[in-house]
Amino acid sequence: MLLLQNARIASENSPVLLEADVLIVEGKIQDIGNNLAIPEGARVIDARGRILMPAMFDAHVHFRAPGFEAKETITTGSEAAINGGITGVVMMPNTRPAIDSAMVVATVLDNAKHRSRIPIYTSGCVTKDRQGKELAEIDGMRELGVKMLTDDGDTTNDPAVLLRAMQYATEFGMFFASHCEVPELAGPRALNEGVMSYRLGIKGSPACAEEIIIDRDIRLAHAAGAHVHIQHVSSKLGMETIRWWKSRGDVKVTAEVAPHHLLFTEEHIGNYDTNYKMNPPLRTQADCDALLEGLIEGVLDLIATDHAPHTPYEKAQDFISAPNGITGLDTALVSLYHYFVEPAKFGWDVVVKRYSAEPRRLMGLPVAAIEVGQKAECLLFDTEAETTFTREFMKSKSHNTPFLDQTLKGRVDLVILGTEILLER
Repeated sequence: MLLLQNARIASENSPVLLEADVLIVEGKIQDIGNNLAIPEGARVIDARGRILMPAMFDAHVHFRAPGFEAKETITTGSEAAINGGITGVVMMPNTRPAIDSAMVVATVLDNAKHRSRIPIYTSGCVTKDRQGKELAEIDGMRELGVKMLTDDGDTTNDPAVLLRAMQYATEFGMFFASHCEVPELAGPRALNEGVMSYRLGIKGSPACAEEIIIDRDIRLAHAAGAHVHIQHVSSKLGMETIRWWKSRGDVKVTAEVAPHHLLFTEEHIGNYDTNYKMNPPLRTQADCDALLEGLIEGVLDLIATDHAPHTPYEKAQDFISAPNGITGLDTALVSLYHYFVEPAKFGWDVVVKRYSAEPRRLMGLPVAAIEVGQKAECLLFDTEAETTFTREFMKSKSHNTPFLDQTLKGRVDLVILGTEILLER
């Protein structure tokens, strides 16, 4: 039994924080009110000044298992999630072997059950081994609970194959998550085509390489009556393309944005800093501004980190050879507070809606909420504290993040899932 006193409660429905006590009994929220009586045997936490909100959910992570456990494991990845106030994730299938059959799905989910303190969900491949040629074992994966199909890491290059998959899997209530990129245009996938690519002398990837496939895959979903989810949108025109399709009202399309595409631009790459190398690449400030507008407006339905760990050796290579991606689970919530909530660019309601409620809705899961009768799935956030992202603080096995050794405002103090306190600072 736990009584949180004087918490400021955030919800997706209002920018106004409600100050109240919250009583949790046997993993459920039993009462919310002012000056609640302290039940016998209850543990009391003074939450005065701190924000109580539903725990986050990340619908796009790479835990690298099976096959790349030197970068991350299900255990280290899930602990990084808890460290960042996240109590559920969806893993991408670009592993070795790829998650393209019932057998691999069963193995991954069994490992997750024994090696993670939070629920782990997995996506499945659209095509066998993500090769874009033959359909993966879709029905077998569906029977094990897979809802999201994606060849993430690459585009499903053949539109005829993707259309056939959409026509088939939509019957089963599955949806498609699209990594949008024309490989012939993307070059070495190193950075945005623009000022920095010319300055550094590296062939850039133009935004149109992403935008063409955004439009193509939504058109295919329209033709098939499917639901398509556009992953890690990085450009202004990409966001506007999604806005246009949504305005028509005749296709089911959702979309996500990663914190790094809201926060950083190609200018941050500086002198070949590989911690700013990701795919899609960082683009311009105009793109960042448009993505922020799209997130607040709801064109971009959710925030997802695209948590992509790599070893120090890999990231120490030259800029073209180094792999794409940065970690994000440890850092996302604090960075969103530091750069957006604290300077009043958006409120806690946007954070809760876009990084907790909508990702769960995407996956057809119950939405966590601070309401009487709901399961306790929440976190306590201290806006007066700071977080320094040292290697020792972060729980991910890899530390390829621009936030390494940086100090930001805000701290996740407490994470609760049902009857368990997963984290307490």
